[in-house]
Amino acid sequence: MNRTPLRFFFDYVSPYAYLAWTQLPALAGRHGRAIEPVPVLFAGVLNALGTTGPAEVKPKRFYIYKQTQRMAHELGVPFRYPEAHPFNPLLALRVTAAVRDEEARRRLVSALYAAVWAGSGGPLTPEHVSTVVASVGLDAPALLSAAQTPEVKDLVRRNTEELLALEGFGVPTVVADGELFFGVDSLGHLERFLRGEDPLSPEEKERLRTLPVGASRS
Repeated sequence: MNRTPLRFFFDYVSPYAYLAWTQLPALAGRHGRAIEPVPVLFAGVLNALGTTGPAEVKPKRFYIYKQTQRMAHELGVPFRYPEAHPFNPLLALRVTAAVRDEEARRRLVSALYAAVWAGSGGPLTPEHVSTVVASVGLDAPALLSAAQTPEVKDLVRRNTEELLALEGFGVPTVVADGELFFGVDSLGHLERFLRGEDPLSPEEKERLRTLPVGASRS
């Protein structure tokens, strides 16, 4: 059985990534997989691709706010939008990247997601991030200091570039054995893939990859 970790590319700004994170540990456990959280800057992905985020399209913004609350209800997980959205997640992403121990990083991801999306709704200020870091037994002053170093800033940038190099385009994205699964609604497809029941053959995936464009708006 393949024991390669599931690589979870995420940004705290995404409610879909939060919802996926609440489900992923159980899914990974059913298949004997660990999870490697990889913090990326979603805004950097959007800028690189020249696209906009879902919350930047006014009619879509209201819709996804309703949709994600309905999804959370369906999943049975606590959920409430923070005081403002989108918000700046960069400090939290950098602090997360500064944690080298994978188990400790997973604890911190869970705690920061809960702090943003599970009801407290506070902004990710240095004070709030520091409180959350300390709550999971980590050295808050050391990690907030590390988050300001060029090395850690560069790590988040390189994580973002790696997602783009993998042909990722958003968060959450889970990479399993080289295959990308985007969005909380792809977790069922991920589970079938891990069971060896992916309906797409290598030949069909190659046909889809090289499918010609039949028309263009420009």
